[in-house]
Parts: sequence; structure tokens; C-alpha cells
Amino acid sequence: MAKVSDLMSEGVVSIAPEESVALAARLLARHNIGSLPVCSQDGVLRGIVTDRDILTRCISAERNPAETSVRSIMTKDVSTASPGDDVRAAANAMAERQVRRLPVTEKNRVVGMLALGDLANSRAHDMEAGRALSEISENFKML
Repeated sequence: MAKVSDLMSEGVVSIAPEESVALAARLLARHNIGSLPVCSQDGVLRGIVTDRDILTRCISAERNPAETSVRSIMTKDVSTASPGDDVRAAANAMAERQVRRLPVTEKNRVVGMLALGDLANSRAHDMEAGRALSEISENFKML
């Protein structure tokens, strides 16, 4: 039974809530990632901001990314996983919440990130990744 810690990425890039959306966009592009955990100065997870959040809550709303704080567009109710969680449970959480990435936390501090791609790259979890992607994709078809 694989644990989240076996598949998660470490060395996660994060951003503070008071930083600008413009900085968040630059970090996403520079690191070729789709989301950033939003953490307070003490390292506690406060939310998550995705490339889609930037597009829909800032750019499409005609807000200036340089003058808009990450706090104002981030998702505050974030699903997380713990390093010791079973990968199947994490995949189920991704499917239920319709998300492609889960911050991995210990004592509410980010220690890693588990992405749908991490599951797909692990042959042992192809079915979980496929099911999660199917459920996430199904939601987008309805939009």
C-alpha cells in the first residue's frame, strides 16, 4: 500500500497571501507549475492559487494583477493530504473535490505536493489516476 510521501513532490514553491497576482503568475510560469500553496509567514497553509484562479478571478474580472493580492483570489477551503495517507484515499479526495493537485501537510505546514501526474506516473496507481481525471474532466464538460 503506497503512501502519499512515496509519490509527492518536495521543495514546493509557495507564495504569501499579501503578494501580488502578478508575482504568482511569474512563479507559476518560471517553475512550470499550475498552482501555488498560499502560506503565511509562519508557514501555515492559508489557501491555494491556481493558473485558472488568476484567469477567472483576476484577468477575466478586469482586475490589475500587479495591484491585486493573492489573498483576494485564492481558494481558502483547500483539501490536503498527509504524508502517511494512503495514495488511494488521496486520489479519491482529488476526484471528489475535482482538483488535480493536493498540498501535503504536516501540522498545517506544506511539506509536499501530490499531483494527478504523480499518480499517473506510478504504474501501481493508474486506475486511481484515471478515475480521478475522468471525474475532474466530466465536471469541465458541464461548463
